[in-house]
Amino acid sequence: MSDTAPRNSVSAPQMLADALLRSVAGTSARLRVTGANPGSNQSEVGLLATTFSQVVISPVVMRKLRPTFKDGDAPRWELLVSATGVQAQVRALNLPSGQALFAMALAVTIGEQDYLIESVASNEAFGQVYLYRLSLRQAYSQSL
Repeated sequence: MSDTAPRNSVSAPQMLADALLRSVAGTSARLRVTGANPGSNQSEVGLLATTFSQVVISPVVMRKLRPTFKDGDAPRWELLVSATGVQAQVRALNLPSGQALFAMALAVTIGEQDYLIESVASNEAFGQVYLYRLSLRQAYSQSL
């Protein structure tokens, strides 16, 4: 018996990454991104307030990185993000790439905790990104 189902071999790593992230209790992450202000003179001088919106990306998995042995260092985390979830948001926001989406993100919220993005890396196969790895640190709220 032969398999005659149409499959794109290039998308196989993306499907595999999505299945893996979902199978290990993948969840959703919310990126807090800045909204686009119109290119008017008022927005240039700060008279119009910056708008923020939440962008939901799924599936994601978060893991704690190895601790550093310096006193006072905050724990670091790694967020594994599905490239197909990022691509859906990139198309919806009309952005050039996933890197542009992460560049405009101010914070990542998982559960009720906020994290700041320190770096973004991507894994590729067959010339296509199948997974993004975000290095995060916990954002602490400061009271005035």
